[in-house]
Amino acid sequence: MTELPSRRKLITTGLATVAGASGLTVAARLANRYGLIPPDHFGIYGVGQTLTYASQRILTSHHSMAREFNRSDISKVCPINGDPPEDETYQRLLAGRFADWRLSISGLVARPAVFSLEDLKRYPSSSQITHQACEEGWSFIAEWTGVPLAHVLNLVGVLPQAKYVFFFSFGPKQKWGSLDMLDALHPQTLLAYGMNGPEIPTPHGAPVRVRVPRQLGFKSIKYLSRIIVTDTVKDFGKGLGSSSPEHGFSWYGGI
Repeated sequence: MTELPSRRKLITTGLATVAGASGLTVAARLANRYGLIPPDHFGIYGVGQTLTYASQRILTSHHSMAREFNRSDISKVCPINGDPPEDETYQRLLAGRFADWRLSISGLVARPAVFSLEDLKRYPSSSQITHQACEEGWSFIAEWTGVPLAHVLNLVGVLPQAKYVFFFSFGPKQKWGSLDMLDALHPQTLLAYGMNGPEIPTPHGAPVRVRVPRQLGFKSIKYLSRIIVTDTVKDFGKGLGSSSPEHGFSWYGGI
């Protein structure tokens, strides 16, 4: 993993930036070198996207954890955004209690694989009581149980050139999202199969949803169907009704 610049280096670069156009060029090169520019940056002048992403990456690390709460803090009401997929495939899996559900992982991995729900439940599990924040303004606290995404990615062997992990849901209007490797390998990022109990309720994303407590809710893809590991986000939206990485959302929604 590329080492982030020192605080002294960042202060120096900040002074160079305010010096003018040449300073912006230096800042852009440094930010790109250390992976501080998000894929939807629209150049160094995409101030909102670039500064949000860069500041999060500078001030936090792989070991920075989202706050975890006590069991007494679990919300009595957990709002739902959207209905479960109505397509035939998902409804058939739901009727069979997801016994035939399979999660494929492909792309830049050494060992492409397919996992059943029982496979995931056999791996080391992790539980967390964390805050689910929606970009629409509502939120709730729940207990999530699942297998760390890092464990599954280690099983398939992510290749050195990989930069992003894409997640796809079921449904004719397939929803999807992506993470960089720092968030994908973070210990709190889960393939969650339990919510306030052994299973996730259907409206909250059964049988498995991605849980990324350091990000806003639109990154926590529900009704997970497949994962692709890549070195680019370019053109992934084409064919799914969008040419942008996140269907209009800012690519990085860190909290």
